[in-house]
Amino acid sequence: MSDPKDFVAGMGSDFRKNPVRVAFVTRRTSAQVKVTDEDQVQTFPEVLFRALVAIELLTIGLVLISLAFNAPLEGLADPSHTPNPAKAPWYFLGLQEMLHYFPPVVAGVLVPTLVVIALVVIPYFNINIEAEGLFLKDRKRRLRVFYVVVGLFCLFLLYFDVYVALVPTLIVAGFMLLAAQSSPGSSSAFRSYLASKPLSYWIMTWFLFELVVLTAIGTFFRGPGWSWVLPWRS
Repeated sequence: MSDPKDFVAGMGSDFRKNPVRVAFVTRRTSAQVKVTDEDQVQTFPEVLFRALVAIELLTIGLVLISLAFNAPLEGLADPSHTPNPAKAPWYFLGLQEMLHYFPPVVAGVLVPTLVVIALVVIPYFNINIEAEGLFLKDRKRRLRVFYVVVGLFCLFLLYFDVYVALVPTLIVAGFMLLAAQSSPGSSSAFRSYLASKPLSYWIMTWFLFELVVLTAIGTFFRGPGWSWVLPWRS
């Protein structure tokens, strides 16, 4: 009978010559190491090339637009004479339109804070991780929750007379009801498309719809004193 071998742990800089594997095996795990020594690294250089082409085309387009059209700049600012209405930059006009309906604390503090908190908290929950259709499972229960949420939100908008935000909400809710009555195997391609969309799709669609509507109204339909005006008459 041969003598037992002594296994001594050692350290070395050449991992190919002296491979070392350390595994902690518990009751819930098993040691399984599968390693292959590959000479090539998987990369996607064509993606970087497409991004560079898109950036170049966008830069050329912006230069041509700046050469053809002058920037809509006004005169020098005069502290004693402010314009009426005093409008924020276009990317803040949606928030300024909300300030017309809601108290400043609600539109300027509460709503942005809730949005930021939602963006921070939602990823920590296992919400529809498979990205399946919203009404494909537990349809009746989800429809009840949908009716309650949409109803309360519409009452909230009606209480503050925010009809400009109520209309996009009802339109998106109508498409969601159409999705609830459809299935991925519907004969209509459009209804099949709606039925396969998850909750994140509907929330993002509603948010972008509201953003576009509020920004457009604040840009084109608000005149002196933030009153409602028609753009072709102002």
